[in-house]
Amino acid sequence: MTSASGGTDMVDWNLAVATATRLARPGPQVSREEAREVVAELRRHALTAEDAVRDYTRMRAARLGGDGAAPVLVVDRPGWVRANVAGFRTVIRPLTRKLAARRAETPGGQVLGTLGEKLTGVEVGAVLALLSGKVLGQYETFAAAEPRAPRTPDSPAELFDQPRTAEQPGTPGRLLLVAPNIVQVERELDVDPHDFRLWVCLHEEAHRTQFSAVPWLRDHVQSEVQAFLGETDVEPIALLERLREALAPGERPAGSGSLLEVVQTPNQREILGRLTAVMSLLEGHADVVMDGVGPAVVPSVAEIREKFQRRRDKGAGRLDLMLRRLLGMDAKLRQYQDGAVFVRGVLDRIGMDGLNLVWTSPNTLPTKEEIHDPSAWVARVGRQSQPKPPDE
Repeated sequence: MTSASGGTDMVDWNLAVATATRLARPGPQVSREEAREVVAELRRHALTAEDAVRDYTRMRAARLGGDGAAPVLVVDRPGWVRANVAGFRTVIRPLTRKLAARRAETPGGQVLGTLGEKLTGVEVGAVLALLSGKVLGQYETFAAAEPRAPRTPDSPAELFDQPRTAEQPGTPGRLLLVAPNIVQVERELDVDPHDFRLWVCLHEEAHRTQFSAVPWLRDHVQSEVQAFLGETDVEPIALLERLREALAPGERPAGSGSLLEVVQTPNQREILGRLTAVMSLLEGHADVVMDGVGPAVVPSVAEIREKFQRRRDKGAGRLDLMLRRLLGMDAKLRQYQDGAVFVRGVLDRIGMDGLNLVWTSPNTLPTKEEIHDPSAWVARVGRQSQPKPPDE
């Protein structure tokens, strides 16, 4: 089994998908009829969420199902893996090209590279298997949109959409809803399943709206991610030296914790600061939208939020907490919290129209410092929303 790129991807993506599919834990037990009802309801809720988010945010995204709009894909865990592989291949291309060039200059690099591709494929697959049981929904930003493939009702697997793993031409973006994980969490929380499914759809529709209504946002995020990866030092000795220094007792930077953080170059830390700010904004904005819309369309939203927040804060156990730290997932949780505080702070000061100035250009995005100080962003950007005093 080889990577579809003929060896230039540095990851055996086929092996990654196969590994993740084999290692992914099975979803909750449901009857065929219940599974069919869940899939149909999620599709309906996606459309309901679209109108609710549009009215609340006053942002105009392309309509679901319209020309150039992201499709809604209801997937199982293997389907989520396949969808994300396509996005990963797009995002990490600068790094794989750099590694491929280094391999071509190394004696015996082709043989070692083939082994490395398979090893990396297994490693990526193991991480995807872990994450595939945790994600409820996702706006998959970087993979090209694709229409839903016809499904055969008599086949259990065909109850779900089957995303392709290869990079596709066309308008990027697709909305994913991971049905087994949604059912599992709604059961664990013991909440109204219909309300919970709509609540999840509201969050993911908020992300779709962000990228669909703000044309420059995807390219901006992708360029920052690729700049970060392009700065990666592929010299093994230098990489190991930074890792040794980062892990040495008393030398580790305060607040660092993930494997990604400890091997960063100074330029990467600067880029990551900007990325952290924009991702905090996106996650916090989606959380605020979800709760802002919720009372009007989700009767039990207060109960759902309280139980879900307790689950998010607690984690599943000691092993889960360790993995979250190593993979940088704790930073993801902080993004929800920090970003939500920023968005609510701006809304309190200048309202929704003032907040929407954040989507004007990359220059109006909050800095890492402003995420923790909404008044500073309002002073720099948000004052444009204030009415001018009448001329005397």
